[in-house]
Amino acid sequence: MMHITGFIGASGTGKSYHALVVAHERNIDCIIDDGLLIYQNRIVAGQSAKEETNRMQAVRRAIFLDPAHAEAVRKALFTIQPPRLLILGTSKHMICRICQALHLPHADDYIHIEEVSSAAEIAKARDIRLKEGKHIIPVPTMELKSHFHGYLLDPIRSFLSGRGGRKSGVEQSVVRPVFSYYGKLVFSDDVLFALVRHTLKGMSGIARVNRVKVAKNYLSHANGLAIILTLTIYYGENIRQLLRRVKDEVQQSVEYTTGMSVDVMKITIRGIAPRS
Repeated sequence: MMHITGFIGASGTGKSYHALVVAHERNIDCIIDDGLLIYQNRIVAGQSAKEETNRMQAVRRAIFLDPAHAEAVRKALFTIQPPRLLILGTSKHMICRICQALHLPHADDYIHIEEVSSAAEIAKARDIRLKEGKHIIPVPTMELKSHFHGYLLDPIRSFLSGRGGRKSGVEQSVVRPVFSYYGKLVFSDDVLFALVRHTLKGMSGIARVNRVKVAKNYLSHANGLAIILTLTIYYGENIRQLLRRVKDEVQQSVEYTTGMSVDVMKITIRGIAPRS
């Protein structure tokens, strides 16, 4: 059985920079980071989210919403059969979405960036991301050049401590994606509200949408959303199947359009209406 470890941290806190250290300490040689499958410091499948031209597309790439992308990584994992896998994500929900897309079991355990990086290091990483738009990809620059078509900056070299105190050098790559030039993208509450209502409009089985509430920054996760719905449904509907369809379609629509993560969805049935 493959042992899966989730490595969690908000965007720009230094997950990719610390990924090799975490993997080294846990004897993991297979990493999934931002759409890439990295095995023994080589890219073996996938496409980097950092190649995308906007943040929405980058998030979709990172959680493998494209079926062909997900299938390519699934095939590579089946071929490699790694005993241990490290998956990077901004939340447990994101890591669960990646596991679901790649037909993997849920993570066995989780590590948070705060466990391997100090508050000062995290603050410095955030500052570099915000002011300079720099991102880390945990593979050597020469390995990355044939896969990445964005703006490559300098390689960065780190040292990992091995048995007997010996240290080995590893190289990572510093890149600046095209979308980092565009600043911060923010969706207003009105846009999210309209998107949810548009998705529900005309959905069979729903008589009325009584209430829609969207809360951003859920659980302090910058891309996290909580969606609360109150619905009136038609008499005779299979409630369990209908609620599952509502959840799936709203979540797919919001996440695909905005790149944000629907962490919580609460649906209340307010009433039942006769069919006309």
